Amino acid sequence: MQKAAVATTIGSTAPLTGSEAVFPILIALGFCHLLNDLMQSLIPALYPMLKQHFHLDFSQVGLITLAFQLTASLLQPTVGTYTDRKPQPYSLALGMAATLLGLVLLSIAGSYAAVLFAAALVGTGSAVFHPEASRVARMASGGRYGVAQSLFQVGGNLGGAIGPLLAAFVVLPRGQGAIAWFSLAALLAMMVLARVGMWYAAHLRSKQPTARAASAAAGIPRARVIFFVFLLMLLVFSKNVYTVSLTTYFTFYLIGRFHLSVQDAQVQLFVFMAAIAVGTLVGGPISDRIGRRPMIWISILGALPFTLLLPYANLFWTGVLTIVIGLLMASAFPAILVYAHELMPGRVGLVSGMFFGFAFGLGGLGAAAMGRIADAQGIAFVYQLCSYLPAIGLVVSLLPNLEQGRAQRSA
Repeated sequence: MQKAAVATTIGSTAPLTGSEAVFPILIALGFCHLLNDLMQSLIPALYPMLKQHFHLDFSQVGLITLAFQLTASLLQPTVGTYTDRKPQPYSLALGMAATLLGLVLLSIAGSYAAVLFAAALVGTGSAVFHPEASRVARMASGGRYGVAQSLFQVGGNLGGAIGPLLAAFVVLPRGQGAIAWFSLAALLAMMVLARVGMWYAAHLRSKQPTARAASAAAGIPRARVIFFVFLLMLLVFSKNVYTVSLTTYFTFYLIGRFHLSVQDAQVQLFVFMAAIAVGTLVGGPISDRIGRRPMIWISILGALPFTLLLPYANLFWTGVLTIVIGLLMASAFPAILVYAHELMPGRVGLVSGMFFGFAFGLGGLGAAAMGRIADAQGIAFVYQLCSYLPAIGLVVSLLPNLEQGRAQRSA
């Protein structure tokens, strides 16, 4: 009965009325985000199999990542800018179709060139999905923007954590052809997103006023808005470099320092990923209550004492500290994204594309740089160096309090 009610709400073309959040739409977007990032995370998890099957060297493996990142990261701001001007309600389903084609091609690819093209198709689907899905989440928020972004983003966190596990237990034992099974996930996401597109189209026709969003950054000169967005991207960059470095090298750190088995190290990594998912889920609702700027303060700068302690902790406290760090750092992103939306009203697609695309891509480059440092200085030095990254949270002091400014203008 409950599932039927959700399906009815998603399928309805009735426009948004009132100020209540449309939770079936938000849940549908979070679910599709889970499927999208699950399929995304398959590609790196399959590298050992692809390297052996196609006799690749590490440079060629790196080019697969480049093909995926160029489309998944760099295309997002372009897609977002275009859809800000010309909204495309059914582009979500079409983008997922590109992912479906990429997975099918990857399952039957007989050459390295075909693998590169398949990875680029999966990246293209992701580039279309993130900016538009973030826009629809804001539309369906009913003014609870932090809650909406948390529900949307936690799906991606869960999908990114589940994907490598499925690759290990489903694809690797059965071979390349088993990748095609995951195209069913893309097909399911297309069906759900087509229904979401119907709601999106009806909402566009209703032409709901956007005065609330537009008033948040009123009176701030364009140059200062650009500067503030730069500061927000710097915060996301610092957060992502730390978390990506932790997820990439954490198992090696645990094995080298505490002599854990690979399985035990993977369990510790999964606990950290679970903490990130929980932090993402709770960060948005808390930021709706206490404000975006205080939430960013707490999330990023608040993690600094714990990151500074981590390189010197024993095994037990390493596990405790990584949970606290994951919870705090992940809770920042919904608040940062909503803050950026309020700085640039009417540019939801561009802002979402920038933060989901460029900022995450730059975080990946930073993690790659940390890998070079690890080769030269060791993994322990990487964690000592990364422990200072949350200090960049001090730049939050330069950001205006948009909620206070909005309250003063409405008084």
